[in-house]
Amino acid sequence: MRLNENTTIGELIDAAPEAKDILAQMGMHCSSCPSARRETLKQAAEVHDMDIDDLLEDLKGFLEG
Repeated sequence: MRLNENTTIGELIDAAPEAKDILAQMGMHCSSCPSARRETLKQAAEVHDMDIDDLLEDLKGFLEG
């Protein structure tokens, strides 16, 4: 899966269900909420006061590892 800031949480979870674990470890415990599925990674980063580049790097490292 190719991740970018416009990838939705739903797309990420559908492609890699184990990504819920890394999101939870980062403090994003709402990844299974219906409304969060439509949220982009950029929107989620903003809501959780995270840097989008750091979030994408961490997710890519997790998914590639």
